[in-house]
Amino acid sequence: MLPVSIITGFLGSGKTTLLNRTLRHPGFKDSLVIINEFGEVGIDHMLVSAPAENMSLLANGCLCCEVRGELFETLADALLRRNRSDVPPFGRILIETTGLADPVPILRTIVTDRDLSGSLRLDRIVTTVDAVHAPVQLASRDEARKQIAVADVLLISKTDLVSREMRREVEDSVRLINEGADLSAVRHGQIDPGILFDGSGGMRDLAGWLGRRDHGHASHAGDIGTLTLDHDSPVSEAGLATWLSMLSEFKGRDILRVKGIVNVQGVPYAIHVVQSVVHEPVPLEVWPTADDRTRIVIIGRNLDRATLEDSFAAFSLADSLGDTYAIDPVAYARFRRAAEHLV
Repeated sequence: MLPVSIITGFLGSGKTTLLNRTLRHPGFKDSLVIINEFGEVGIDHMLVSAPAENMSLLANGCLCCEVRGELFETLADALLRRNRSDVPPFGRILIETTGLADPVPILRTIVTDRDLSGSLRLDRIVTTVDAVHAPVQLASRDEARKQIAVADVLLISKTDLVSREMRREVEDSVRLINEGADLSAVRHGQIDPGILFDGSGGMRDLAGWLGRRDHGHASHAGDIGTLTLDHDSPVSEAGLATWLSMLSEFKGRDILRVKGIVNVQGVPYAIHVVQSVVHEPVPLEVWPTADDRTRIVIIGRNLDRATLEDSFAAFSLADSLGDTYAIDPVAYARFRRAAEHLV
């Protein structure tokens, strides 16, 4: 499955500069770059040929494609041409969003579309943050806060244009929104792309994501808060699936990012949710830490600890009805109460 990485960030925060630097790296010569319009971005590689309509070959061997219509159509067409050998083969996809874009619809296209999800796998979400203008943007623009909240990697750009004190303030503000993401300062897009795009589906930093927060602590930046929740008892596969479905259905608008590890009958499962987009839980070979409890980090709006903890009642639903053809009435009653509270 081809890894798909997303580069997002508010207007003027350095997305295209980062993309250009990335494309110069030898390890990214087999990339397909998807952008919105050639006229709005500065891909500074010479376009040497046009192997097919809507797709150009860059001087370093990468393919560059502009979105026309729906992203699904662009991705599906690119995969079809790749399978037919109509274009040079590509081994990864990089998507640069516009500065005002909500990245969630892009994630939903990649993860949930049946025609694409069998071929594509979401890698990491990289968000660039303008150190000069971030204070105003974070105070006034919901898009900027959301782009930060869903990130796996946060890059603070233009740090050479601000004082140390202002840089620290920007980093602190960003950390209040998303403490779990990797954070680095970057000048003119100069950073090892291997740090940004690792091909593991964003699970490489799961231990760090969970370990950076004190359990029971809630931090807030504007209307966005963070909660870390624990559950001591092992859960069932059906219970985990039900809980993820409940969270997406009833709290999808408020939930911006969820990462965690769930003890499913003794086996660690990594979970990953972006708003209403639920990735299939991934069983891990080993626990990332010595702690084998279920631990879940939630970033979102209007987070209520008691309500979310009550929703864990869904975890107790059995995987099988056995020979009784009846649902455990006690477990079902707990589940119904939890679902009513989530609405």
